Amino acid sequence: MRRPVYVVDGSRTPFLKARGRPGPFTPVDLAVQCGRPLLMRQPFAPEDFDLVILGCVNVIAEEMNPARVAALRLGMGEAMTAFTVQINCGSGMQSIDTAFRAIREGRCELVLAGGAEALSHSPLVLRQAAVEWFAALNAARSPLAKAREMFDLRPGFFKPVIGLERGLTDPIVDLSMGQTAEILAHLFHVSRHDADAYAVESHHRLANAQQRGWLADEVEPAFARDGRIYETDDGVRPDSSVQKLATLKPAFEPPWGKVTAGNSSQITDGASWVILASEEATKKHWLTPKAEIIDSEWAALDPSIMGLGPVLCSTALLKRRQLTLSDVEVWELNEAFAAQVLACLAAWRDEDFCRRTLGLDGAAGAIDRSRLNIDGGAIALGHPVGTSGNRIVLHLVNALKRLGRKRGIATECIGGGQGGAMLIETV
Repeated sequence: MRRPVYVVDGSRTPFLKARGRPGPFTPVDLAVQCGRPLLMRQPFAPEDFDLVILGCVNVIAEEMNPARVAALRLGMGEAMTAFTVQINCGSGMQSIDTAFRAIREGRCELVLAGGAEALSHSPLVLRQAAVEWFAALNAARSPLAKAREMFDLRPGFFKPVIGLERGLTDPIVDLSMGQTAEILAHLFHVSRHDADAYAVESHHRLANAQQRGWLADEVEPAFARDGRIYETDDGVRPDSSVQKLATLKPAFEPPWGKVTAGNSSQITDGASWVILASEEATKKHWLTPKAEIIDSEWAALDPSIMGLGPVLCSTALLKRRQLTLSDVEVWELNEAFAAQVLACLAAWRDEDFCRRTLGLDGAAGAIDRSRLNIDGGAIALGHPVGTSGNRIVLHLVNALKRLGRKRGIATECIGGGQGGAMLIETV
């Protein structure tokens, strides 16, 4: 029998915009910053968890298997099993899904599942020609041989490659993630004005949520080594307007492209955790469930149109549960790019696409924008790649509870041509 799986608590750090240099926190630092207060308020010991799973894409050399490093720094004991998962933008949701299945199948009772990413710490790497030259120099044994290799030294060897730039380029289709969003904008007739208007709405919604204190129970302050305190997501621009965004040049396909720095997700550092529990664990530790994870789905498609991943996985999830788009009261669709989100909405309204690609009898319908990313998304918050899938689940749970709604879906596109979706119901 499949057992129910509950979300009982969760927290995240503020999302901190990368500003051209390594930020104050590494991925594990971030995981510890929001993990420590989360564990301290639980009525059970950190050692009572069965498993720790952490999504992380850009693992730094000093923190191999950051899940295990974070678990030890959080005082969860030497016997705590912990592993790191990586599925690009879906890593933080993959950690929840793996935990969900372990509890549902009876292998675990309590799991800490999270995501952590410090994109500002992405490495600078040597070009392949430089790597080969250093290898040849190292292999040279005599002074004469080393001198010969020195003649092959070129100034260009010392110009590094930005690791993040290569990481955001698909190796199969050789397109950047921004270029894949441009393809979707072309296919579904998303205008530059509409993309900019969506981005402005994201900033205004996040600013409103911050002002009203709706994120207070979700965001833990982060304390840097120099004593500085980071309390809120710092990428939001409350004064953003379509007129201001219209002045920005296309970032990926100049001069006519629709995708700019202003209507794309921000490069950001941040971490998030959720605690998942079985029914037995909630009774044993007197825990109050916030929501139940009902189901999840993953899908794959052509990497050049990876932004449509949410449409495929969410539709498959809805069909399996015999639900329609309108049955979902709150949606969290990760905002990789404004054009990508708008293309997903357009795809669900497109009768031909829904018939040929989704196997539906006609158009799936329209998602009410008042139900979608109601407190803003990655365009205003930022998109720490390994974390975002975790954050949207955490925020979906909190938003459903705040609004008194029952059912929600968190979904995201995934670099490489995939998508993930999770169906949540409040308890």
